[in-house]
Amino acid sequence: MTTYVLLPGFWLGSWAWDEVAAPLRAEGHEVIALTPGGVAERAGESGATIESRVDDVVEVLRGHRDVVLVGHSGGGPVVVAAAERAREHVARVVVVDSGPLPEGVSHLDFLPPDARAWVEKRRAEHGGWYPMPTREQLTENGASTEGIDAALFAQVHARSTAEPAGTITGSARRGTPDPTLPKTVVACSFTEADARGLIEAGIPTFVEMGGPDWSFVPLRTGHWPMFSRPGALAELLLAEGAAI
Repeated sequence: MTTYVLLPGFWLGSWAWDEVAAPLRAEGHEVIALTPGGVAERAGESGATIESRVDDVVEVLRGHRDVVLVGHSGGGPVVVAAAERAREHVARVVVVDSGPLPEGVSHLDFLPPDARAWVEKRRAEHGGWYPMPTREQLTENGASTEGIDAALFAQVHARSTAEPAGTITGSARRGTPDPTLPKTVVACSFTEADARGLIEAGIPTFVEMGGPDWSFVPLRTGHWPMFSRPGALAELLLAEGAAI
């Protein structure tokens, strides 16, 4: 039996993993789907930050061994940092359409100037909080919703929760990366070739993924495969667990 710890990206609670967790559990595995601080049933935690989210994941990891630790989108940098602080509890890291961020780099820092300006305007209109954008704006900002029909997207958007300021503007303290810890990128809305080009160009947020401990697995769909291709994502995670 493998233990999977799943962390969603921005705006989403543990519910986002329901259709992925079910087939993993059906195979006899333990699945712990986490809700990040500041959203969903934890929306009252207005002071949540990326750093506090890392602390939350580390606390969960300390109760388990040989975990496959999975982070989607904005959860990717969180699980990478958490794995560095609780290395003895993690067997493999999987980032879904995501990657690590260097210490001191926030979500805002990662965005291109136009998207960053739009997010800042959006936050200013909502008291520093960052609600989930419309489908059209997500696409314009580079977060493809391919594969999600209109009815399902409406349900997801209705259940979403605005992100508190600290998760958008803050960064996580990094530990020492362990090159013996396998790390997999599930590439959905970008390809391995796209990432390799940015690695070779020396883009700081991608360079780290050029190491021998990083590999890429394609899953052609939009940025939210837990909604657009949950079965296929579950199969990939089963394969990652089997490789331990």
